[in-house]
Amino acid sequence: MKVSYNGLWKTFIDKGMNKKELKEKVGIAPATAGKMGRGELVGMEVLYKIGKE
Repeated sequence: MKVSYNGLWKTFIDKGMNKKELKEKVGIAPATAGKMGRGELVGMEVLYKIGKE
């Protein structure tokens, strides 16, 4: 199943953040960011962490 995180990436670009900064600030693993970049499913706890930023 393909998932679109485009809205999420746009939000972080608007805030001036890139994927590396997101990983460091939120504390997600590089593999998780990679999954999101490929449009794969990630756990709800990851999305919750990101949503708190």
